[in-house]
Formats: sequence, structure tokens, C-alpha cells
Amino acid sequence: MMYRSGWGTKEGQETVLAVEITRDGFDWALRHACLSHYVRGLHPDRSAWQRDLKRAPARVQWDPERDLHLRPLPYRSLQLGLSGEASARYADEWIVSISDVTPLAHEIHALVKDGELDSATRLLPQEHGYPAGDELLAHLSS
Repeated sequence: MMYRSGWGTKEGQETVLAVEITRDGFDWALRHACLSHYVRGLHPDRSAWQRDLKRAPARVQWDPERDLHLRPLPYRSLQLGLSGEASARYADEWIVSISDVTPLAHEIHALVKDGELDSATRLLPQEHGYPAGDELLAHLSS
């Protein structure tokens, strides 16, 4: 996700933070989230979805994951937006640690610009699929 801030170079996004939160907190956000878009068959109707979206303290959209050249990969990652109660819980209860990874973002970006993709890949944080059961994501699958 570092690329979304232009690797820490976009105006107003010059600092890249890695925020670790509790699993309980993330699961709470997923349980209380609503998809950011209407899906026929998943929602009873468009107005029911709009009511759910308005009340939900979290919203989810599934974005294509990208490689180091920003080309879409064949799978999507969950993007989670927080508001209201979820924002308060995030700030007051869920955060375990915050690390400034701006220098790392700059280093990876420089390697990508220089065509050193193997070196850049080795510096990327390790990512793993989130072990969520079907019941946790059923209302968020489109």
C-alpha cells in the first residue's frame, strides 16, 4: 500500500506509517462493515444497502492488488475505511504499535525506479492472507 502515497512523496502524504492493530479490533470492524457499493443478491435492495452504509462504522471496498510497476494482480485486497465508533475504537483500543516506515518506502521506491525489482521485493513487508472465516466476510463478498 506504500505506493498509494507515491512512496511517501505526494503532497500531504510525505510520512508513511505502519500501524499494527489487534485482531479483535480488525474483526470487529469487519463484522460491523458494509460494502462501499451495492451488490444485487447480496443486499435486499439498493435502499437497504444505502441505510446499512449510512449506519455502518466501517466500509469495505475490494481493490486490485498491484505489483511494483503498479499493474493489477489477479486478486483483490480489502480496503477498510473507518468512521464514528470504529474510528474511536481504533484510536483508543486497537492500536498496538505505530512505526514510521517512510525511509523504507523511499528506499523501495528508489530501487523500483532503478529497475532493481528483486532488491525492492526483498524489502517489502511480508504479507499473508487474513485467516477470516467465511462467516466474517459473507456480508462483504461481492
